[in-house]
Amino acid sequence: MHLESIVRSLVRRPGALESPVARWGVTGLAVAGAALLVWSAVIHLELWADGYRDIAIIGPLFLLQGVASVALALVIVSFRWLALLVAGAVTLAATAVGLVLTAEVGLFGYRESLAVPYATLSLVVELTGAAVLIVGAGVLALAASARMPRDPSRESVTFPY
Repeated sequence: MHLESIVRSLVRRPGALESPVARWGVTGLAVAGAALLVWSAVIHLELWADGYRDIAIIGPLFLLQGVASVALALVIVSFRWLALLVAGAVTLAATAVGLVLTAEVGLFGYRESLAVPYATLSLVVELTGAAVLIVGAGVLALAASARMPRDPSRESVTFPY
């Protein structure tokens, strides 16, 4: 696969899909995933304002997650590219993994509990958002691979006997 076709696939948008149902479906999934990304950001920004800002490393990460997630959500809704949907899903999944690690083994010298306010809600929002964005990305990726031109030099030749 050439670099140009890889880049073309990564910036694939729902408008390039032939099926209107697929176009609307991917757009809906992108918007829903972006909304969940913003919800996760709001949770983290609220916790940051409620005192997490005073925790070394964790506090700045909460602020970074909140601001970056809102920005990423806006870009996802604006462009709806395959790469952006994947980036949103990775961001949400990484945030959920960070919470679980912090609760189970500690992270950056800080240990959290899943019993604290917003922990369960945060996990549900982040894992649901990651799943929604992965499904949207999957539809775009499958549509992109289905429409890729075939390389005739890689086709196998069969001879009738």
